Amino acid sequence: MDTHSVEAIVIGAGMAGATAAAHLSATRRVALLEAEESAGYHATGRSAAIWIRHYGSPDARILTAASRGFFDHPPPGFAEAPLIAPRDVVHLAPPEQVEHLRQMLAGAPEMRRLDLGELRARVPALRPGYAALAALEPDCFDIDVAALHQGFLRQVAARGGRLALRHRAGRIRRQGGLWRAEASNGAVFAAPVLVNAAGAWGDEVAALAGEPVLGLQPKRRTACIIDPGEYDCADWPLLGDVDHSWYVRPEARRKLMVSPADETDSAPLDAQPEELDVAIAIDRMQQALDIPVRRVEHQWAGLRSFTPDRGLAIGEGHERGFYWMVGQGGYGIQTAPAAGRLLAALVGGTAPDADVVAAVPLTDPRRFGRIAAGSQDRPA
Repeated sequence: MDTHSVEAIVIGAGMAGATAAAHLSATRRVALLEAEESAGYHATGRSAAIWIRHYGSPDARILTAASRGFFDHPPPGFAEAPLIAPRDVVHLAPPEQVEHLRQMLAGAPEMRRLDLGELRARVPALRPGYAALAALEPDCFDIDVAALHQGFLRQVAARGGRLALRHRAGRIRRQGGLWRAEASNGAVFAAPVLVNAAGAWGDEVAALAGEPVLGLQPKRRTACIIDPGEYDCADWPLLGDVDHSWYVRPEARRKLMVSPADETDSAPLDAQPEELDVAIAIDRMQQALDIPVRRVEHQWAGLRSFTPDRGLAIGEGHERGFYWMVGQGGYGIQTAPAAGRLLAALVGGTAPDADVVAAVPLTDPRRFGRIAAGSQDRPA
């Protein structure tokens, strides 16, 4: 067989795998294995991301804040244009959600209560009477997901790493102190470090390697594009209810992306939208916004994968040299720069940076009790 000797193998070339490989490639020769014909085909390629500081699990919030500097000032040559564009986020509370929003306001000093008249002046489609309370979360921004992803992949290539597309791992074993990942085309990659960044397929990769699985659950998320008709929505904020049962955001300047914020359990697969979920998205949006929908211009679905406690799993597993980089849920894009730094520190056995160190015990995959936390057989 054709064997390629490297210093780290990363399985999965979506955002998690790309940032892991980019950060590891600063000190190691890396091979990035991807089953599909293009990198980021599943979750990353279907994500419309926005950076929101107060979103997600506690560990996600730490890594979100720690990623801010990268988004503001990416490395020279990382991208041809800015990675971000400002976008406010507005949380709407119908009467039954008011207490929830008050709790959010109490815990987020950056947020402020928003006058409903002021909001209707900005978003004239807002139906009077829908919201009893609204709050503005400023200092958020849209993220150019494709530019971010390609920037990390370019870093891998520039540092001598290899992106191997159409290389689905069919067999993984540890032999002679090295992980050997055999692809479906017969190519074999060998390295002392193996990073599982396979997203919805993370548990499948772990099982191939003999690593205890975490219990990852992929969940389908649906979105569609509509024409807002008479409204110029280019400068609208992202709008959604505080219970996160729907949201809309401008897309391609003159269109609106609508989602029911669904989380439907799914097997790992090529997710497709269900007509019912699209209809639910439009119905919930129209309860808040007076926008006739004559047709849906585009619809899609993607998978967001969660660990049992909905936190991230970044760190070493039970098997020596096996590392997890999974469970990003809906936070994988906004946490990517800091998550890559954290993983590289853990693999290298160096102290994590001060802005991410608090996330270490929260992201440790061993917290689920399926991995022997007291094992003395650790990677060098």
